[in-house]
Amino acid sequence: MLTYTLRRILGMIPTLLLISVVCFTVIQLQPGSFLDQYLEDPRVTKETVASVTRQLGLDQPLWVQYLTWIKGIVTQGDFGYSFVNGRPVSSLIWERLGWTVFLALLTLIVSWAIAVPLGIYTALNRYSKRSVALNFFGYVSLATPDFLVALLLIALVLNMGGTNVGGLFSPQFIDAPWSGAKVMDLLGHLWIPMIAIGLEGVAGLMRQMRASMLDVIGQDYVRTARAKGLAGRRVLWKHAVRNAVNPLISLAGLSLPSLISGTIIASIVLNLPTIGPFLYDSLLNKDQYVAMTLLLFSALLLLIGNLLSDLALAWADPRVRFE
Repeated sequence: MLTYTLRRILGMIPTLLLISVVCFTVIQLQPGSFLDQYLEDPRVTKETVASVTRQLGLDQPLWVQYLTWIKGIVTQGDFGYSFVNGRPVSSLIWERLGWTVFLALLTLIVSWAIAVPLGIYTALNRYSKRSVALNFFGYVSLATPDFLVALLLIALVLNMGGTNVGGLFSPQFIDAPWSGAKVMDLLGHLWIPMIAIGLEGVAGLMRQMRASMLDVIGQDYVRTARAKGLAGRRVLWKHAVRNAVNPLISLAGLSLPSLISGTIIASIVLNLPTIGPFLYDSLLNKDQYVAMTLLLFSALLLLIGNLLSDLALAWADPRVRFE
């Protein structure tokens, strides 16, 4: 297992280098540049534009810009500076990473806690009215965009006279020190983004768990366990659920990139301090180093998620072994 893990980690290096080239190329291919805002302003002279171009390093050939960016990452951990405010990209990302990880992990845990039992129930009672209703709810949830759910929840809260919509805190608690009142205010705001962002995930996981359970409960080893006289609960959790959950473990690793780009529109609608809207703004402003770093970070999360899901699958299923 250790050899497999080290080999996978070393294999990430050339993959990330290739992805960095792709990210740099994609950003350069978009029409226009950050300097367009200066060129369109009649008050800005050509000399000023030329000076800004030199300061940002945009007068260098593209391959020089790329090598400078990669060299800074490898040797100094420097991802460049934002064109918009001149601050280091790493500090800008770090400011938003905490809330991004908090919301994503909390939503993921709650989604699993709800979706897995629902998937088991709908598989074991697939002809009941409740199961049919839950499956219909899953179809509707998968077809409803997260930003539309966010807008509907906001409208519902406002029509009921509530004010805890948008952001994670009320204005008086944004810069206030942590206290019991601030925690309660956070909880009052938190349920809307959790439902808006997690509803589609709950529906998808529930249907995946249901399909896996329907496939597993018909296997020979489950029928054999029942024929041996094992208790139904033991057959369900030790033999059926333990094997049916394997596909969900693989899907969990693919959900890490959603920390950045999975809920951009919903985060904008709800005014959440996460990385998704930051990526959107960087693309609009053609802030190339911010956009390239976030895309590279998203690819890194995907590689790490695949590795963690493979290791978790090997731990959960003794039949899986890596040499």
